[in-house]
Amino acid sequence: MIALDTNVLVRFLVEDDEAQSAAAAALIVETLSHGEGLFVSDIVVCETVWVLTSCYRVRKAKVVSILGDLLKAKQLTFAAPDSLSRALGAYAGGRGDFSDYLIREDALLAGCDRVATFDRALLRDRDFVEPGATSPR
Repeated sequence: MIALDTNVLVRFLVEDDEAQSAAAAALIVETLSHGEGLFVSDIVVCETVWVLTSCYRVRKAKVVSILGDLLKAKQLTFAAPDSLSRALGAYAGGRGDFSDYLIREDALLAGCDRVATFDRALLRDRDFVEPGATSPR
């Protein structure tokens, strides 16, 4: 199995560099034609969201749609697809970045009750707390 780096996935998605986009597409097609899958790490997903929203100014709704399609792709393997899916749902309707919601999912899976943050927007969401605002449980 081959793992995709963020730059390969982004080139495949946005097709903004003819040579690199073609190379990314060729790698993906060749790998899939051999019956192999492709691995996409959580970090690559977070970086892809950041690159799409920050560098390419892709609207949040479109990013949510793109990620939803990637998560459904049978040819792609993710370490924790359920966590990614929950984080995507929270991101779609939330105030934070995708990575904030994935951090929360990782924390909850690790047995944490809450995530301490100084991000005021996140403090309105479930499971985020301000440091020092509440005593530990």
